[in-house]
Amino acid sequence: MTHRASLGFVLGIVLIDMLGFGIVIPVFPGLIMHLAHVSITQAAQYAGWLSAGYAAMQFVFAPVIGNLSDRFGRRPVLLAAVLALGLDYLLQAFAPAMSWLVAGRIIAGITGASFSAAYAYIADVTPPEKRASAFGLIGMAFGIGFVVGPAAGGLLGTLGPRVPFMAASALSLANFVFGWFTLRESLDADHRRAFDWRRANALSSLAVLKGQGRQVLWYVAALGVWQLANVVYPAIWTYFAIAAYGLSTKAVGIALAVVGLTAALFQGVGMRYLLPVLGERRAVIVGVISLGLSALAYAWATHVWQVYLAIAIGAFQGAVLPSISAMNSRAVDARSQGELQGAVQSIGSIAQIVGPPLYAQALARFSGPQAIADLPAMPMLLAATIGFVSLALFLKGAAGEKA
Repeated sequence: MTHRASLGFVLGIVLIDMLGFGIVIPVFPGLIMHLAHVSITQAAQYAGWLSAGYAAMQFVFAPVIGNLSDRFGRRPVLLAAVLALGLDYLLQAFAPAMSWLVAGRIIAGITGASFSAAYAYIADVTPPEKRASAFGLIGMAFGIGFVVGPAAGGLLGTLGPRVPFMAASALSLANFVFGWFTLRESLDADHRRAFDWRRANALSSLAVLKGQGRQVLWYVAALGVWQLANVVYPAIWTYFAIAAYGLSTKAVGIALAVVGLTAALFQGVGMRYLLPVLGERRAVIVGVISLGLSALAYAWATHVWQVYLAIAIGAFQGAVLPSISAMNSRAVDARSQGELQGAVQSIGSIAQIVGPPLYAQALARFSGPQAIADLPAMPMLLAATIGFVSLALFLKGAAGEKA
């Protein structure tokens, strides 16, 4: 039972959650149509509501789970979450009616809120100066899941629309067994604190945490706004690529795989070399500028190779989230890491609710026959603008840290 195995389990939680999320994407529309007896257009509306419900559960429960991990330790919270996720996928696999699927997505949102405990675990076991690189590994897990999940789901879906759910369940339950035997507790009894329901929400948590450093509020705001900028990729990139460049379904899938792969490589490997040279503050600045330049490249692109150039330029934005997260984690003590990460995840979940309709409207207004102007890349340009707002908030907090 080594520290490396424990860290691997925590990263596995993130990876398997993303794999599970991606695996069911290809079969989700068909399953909704079958259970609700609706058309594909109506199924898309159902899916939108399910996504909003998933994000709402994370908004509510991320602070609860983060605070529980500060009270009882990371190990029981993480194990309970991954077990519940495995059982939840089984529930969805055998759902006989739409109401069961709705319940499954709500439970998935609650268990997905365990990311707050996962981030807190990383903060517990990693020296403060190395947390940005460690948080980058979580980003790498996200990227790998983003690449492998949908591809695996498409293959498994040929065996039946419920098979991907069974596979996701098997992955989660196998990770639970692995964690039961290998996961060490990272938070000793001396650094735990009492659970208080009054602090188990984002606003109350932040009101308490700002007492340890006012820059926490600026960093959390920057992280929330940054996630709103980044949600443009899962929310609208596929539709944007088709509208702007006329890419086929296969070409879009390959391009999305490259997006996920470059993000995984940069955050898992590139961060180790970039941070010692630039430091966290400059890495954030470079990352936001990368988002802006990639948005301009998307706007000017007229050939497929230029789209891939834009993807490559945008890879550097992977430095933003782990760098701000690392500085934020250092702003609070060891007793409050779960509470902090819960608040961050809760605020970030708002982006998953607001972002998709925001970017969908931007694409609708600037592409197609009724467009105000022919600029399909407007969602990417809007995301870049939001990214620079995030940078301003971050720099305000960083200035307070110096003071």
